[in-house]
Amino acid sequence: MIAQQKMFAEAAVGDRIKFASEKQSYLVRARDDRFIIATKPLNIHRTYLYTIVDIFRMVRGPDNLIFERSGGYGDDQQCREAIFELNDPENVIEVSYRNCIDLDIERVIKARKPK
Repeated sequence: MIAQQKMFAEAAVGDRIKFASEKQSYLVRARDDRFIIATKPLNIHRTYLYTIVDIFRMVRGPDNLIFERSGGYGDDQQCREAIFELNDPENVIEVSYRNCIDLDIERVIKARKPK
């Protein structure tokens, strides 16, 4: 568990997270001290999959809204707004209790810095 938390602390926006249960890594789009929102392309449908990592609960999964949040998770701005909503006590959005899985970070792949 401590190793998972250390890897979480190392992940920055622009890095990639490889989960043990997934073949393809996710791109970190937004993060704060508690949450990371990461996406990966779903090319066959020309869309994306997203996951929200909750370090306090040590789980990841989709949000708890039936049709996702109205803003979606398609770009960095939408993901930053979602981080704000996740931390807002007035808002009902959270990582789904029904559809979450235990956190299984295999590694964090640091983004290459431009020369």
